[in-house]
Amino acid sequence: MTTILDTIVEKKREEIAARRSECPASELEARLVDAPPARGFVDAIRATADVALIAEIKKASPSAGVIREDFDAVQLARTYHQAGATCLSCLTDELFFQGRLEYLSAIREQVDCPVLRKDFVLDQYQLLESRVAGADAVLLIAECLDERELPDLYRAATQMGLDVLLEIYEPSNLERALDLEPPLLGVNNRDLRTFDTDLGHTLRVGATVPGTTMLVAESGIATREDVEYLAGGGVAAILVGETLMRAGSVAEKTSELVGVPRR
Repeated sequence: MTTILDTIVEKKREEIAARRSECPASELEARLVDAPPARGFVDAIRATADVALIAEIKKASPSAGVIREDFDAVQLARTYHQAGATCLSCLTDELFFQGRLEYLSAIREQVDCPVLRKDFVLDQYQLLESRVAGADAVLLIAECLDERELPDLYRAATQMGLDVLLEIYEPSNLERALDLEPPLLGVNNRDLRTFDTDLGHTLRVGATVPGTTMLVAESGIATREDVEYLAGGGVAAILVGETLMRAGSVAEKTSELVGVPRR
C-alpha cells in the first residue's frame, strides 16, 4: 500500500528534476562563494545546559492542513529567538507543507539564530540549494534514503559546511544512522507513513544511543511536562512545530518549553 511518505518522496523527486532544469547545479555552485558563513547549529545545541528548543516555522502539514493563517515566517522566527529558542527549523516543502526556500533565506537575513532546512532531502542538488539559501543545517530522514544515499548525502552535507540533523523513525534504521557517528540524532515520534504520534517513541529508540550523540525528540511535544519527561530520558533537544504554531501567544508557549535542565 502506498503511504503518505511514499507519495511525498515521489513528488519530491519530480520537483528536484524541475528545479534542476530551471537552475543547473553549476549555477548554484558558482553562487556558493557568496553564501553567508554557516553558523554552528550543532554547537548552539551543545552549548546550552538546558534541553535545547529547535522551534519550527511551519504553515501547514498533510495531516492537519493549514496550521496558522496569520503566517509571517520572519516575525515567527524573531519571536522564537527572543523567547529563548536555541535554533530554528524552517519547512521549505511547498506542495505538502506550504513552505518555501525563500522563507529560510529571509529568516537568515533577519534573525541571528542557526536555522535548519526542514525538507525531504533526497539529492545533493538540494544541499547546494540549502547552502546558497543560507541554511546552517539540513534534515536527512533515514526512512527516505537507502543504504548508499544516506551516507553519501550525510558526507556531502558536512563537506559543504552544513550540520546535519539525522532523523529516524524505525528502530531498524538506528544502526546505520549511528554508523555515521552523528553529533545529532533525531527520533520522530510521528510515523511519517500514518502520521500517528507516540511521545515515548524517542526514549525507547534512543535508549542505546551513545553519549557522543545528542538525542533530539521530534513531534508530539505540547507542554513543559512533556519536555521534563523527555529530559529524564536523556534528550538533549526537542524540535517543536505545530504546538508553537497553534498557540494563541507564540512567545508565551515558546517560553514555557525552554529552560528545562538536561539530565
